[in-house]
Amino acid sequence: MKNIMKHKNLYLIISLVVLIPGFISLFTYGLKLSIDFTGGSLIVYEFQQNEIDLKDEIAKVFSEKELVAESITQNLEGTNLTVRTKPLSVEENETIKLGLEEKYEEIAFTQVSFETVGPAIGKETTQKAFTALGWATLGILLYITYVFRNIPKPYSSVRFGASAIIAMLHDAFLVLGIFSILGHFFGTEIDALFITAVLTVIGFSVHDSIVVFDRIRENLGKLPKNLNFEEIVNYSIVETLNRSLATSLTVVITLLALYLLGGSSIKTFVLAMLIGIVSGTYSSIFTASPILVIWEDFVGKRKK
Repeated sequence: MKNIMKHKNLYLIISLVVLIPGFISLFTYGLKLSIDFTGGSLIVYEFQQNEIDLKDEIAKVFSEKELVAESITQNLEGTNLTVRTKPLSVEENETIKLGLEEKYEEIAFTQVSFETVGPAIGKETTQKAFTALGWATLGILLYITYVFRNIPKPYSSVRFGASAIIAMLHDAFLVLGIFSILGHFFGTEIDALFITAVLTVIGFSVHDSIVVFDRIRENLGKLPKNLNFEEIVNYSIVETLNRSLATSLTVVITLLALYLLGGSSIKTFVLAMLIGIVSGTYSSIFTASPILVIWEDFVGKRKK
């Protein structure tokens, strides 16, 4: 049988290293928030021609109407523009549309979408997102502690729960860090759907960790007593490895299909899920279990 836990320290170093670029980006640049969190208006225009510098021309139209276009981004083909402003009323949006129609009579264009979120709603969304994450973390810790309450002594259900939470936070921060980098260099914004993806990733990560931990709990009672805790954990991981990889692979294939073939409106959600599922599969085996082994060994040595 393969001794996977032999390299437990290396696994934790890898887990830490992949987080470092994201942490640096988060502390340096933060996250590029959508209007769901900051409030404002988001207007998407589609032009049939791209011979002119549309970004400068649209900025002029906003200026003529005494409105400010805070940012204007253009797609690679140059035919779609996304304009971000302070919250606009329906009447102000219609004024802009009329101004564009007057300026570009010879160019066919359509307004693809118009969204407005007030600053109060944006602030409330941000607060609820952090509240949801806090309650989810606390609930998972309490649930795992309760489920593993009958684990044989001297092992602790609290340490099982805390190890799963650390692995879960690893996955959440990895997703946040990558999107901080994408936001700074590629303008990728996070919205309310992104929070849904992060919460889903948290659930998947903990689910994978519980599968491994539950097998450890079973093996603690049935494997020979001369085996130490690390050997029992290693045996349990080998038993569940194929199942974990097969489950994750089917999800990854589905998400890849959605990302490549789905609409642009769900790409951020799908990408966050894709990163989180891959990370969750790794962390449940190579982060949560090594942390548990090192922690239990440390407590055992201190008692002796």
